[in-house]
Amino acid sequence: MNPQTDKLLIIGAGQYGLVAREIALDMGCFSEISFLDDSYPTQNPAVIGTSHDLEKFAKDYRFGFVAIGNPVVRRRLVESLVSCGVTPATLVHPTAYVSPSAKLEPGCCVEPLAVVQTDAALGTATFVASGAVVRHNATINEYCHIDCNAVVQTGAVVPAATKVASNSVFSKV
Repeated sequence: MNPQTDKLLIIGAGQYGLVAREIALDMGCFSEISFLDDSYPTQNPAVIGTSHDLEKFAKDYRFGFVAIGNPVVRRRLVESLVSCGVTPATLVHPTAYVSPSAKLEPGCCVEPLAVVQTDAALGTATFVASGAVVRHNATINEYCHIDCNAVVQTGAVVPAATKVASNSVFSKV
């Protein structure tokens, strides 16, 4: 990424959008960060429109991130980003540990102090919250949310669109 030219468009300016913005700022690789939001269009000066304006703004943004908790809505909006030619950004906080052998699909977010171990795989637009641990050889399918301090055990396979609750252990294989 080139911090001089790479702009990020976050869809969703609610609480998770603000988390994503802070992670993106800490990464230091975006020249500008703006929001599209359907619910809070006037509460944040960085909101430039609604999700219905994506096509209008897509030409101005190289990267986009969908900060929506609902996995069905998140999937639809990620697909809209791609169809408009915007690359789904993967956000990884500098204090997170992601193994060099881990595989992260586009649109993922790994929050502060989260861990993604050796040969783990995160599907498209999966969120790994603060303090969560994805053990080695685990597979997290697309549009999942591994919440704060949750653990996905070694070799476990998390089905698509699953939310693993805070402080829980997911061990299904």
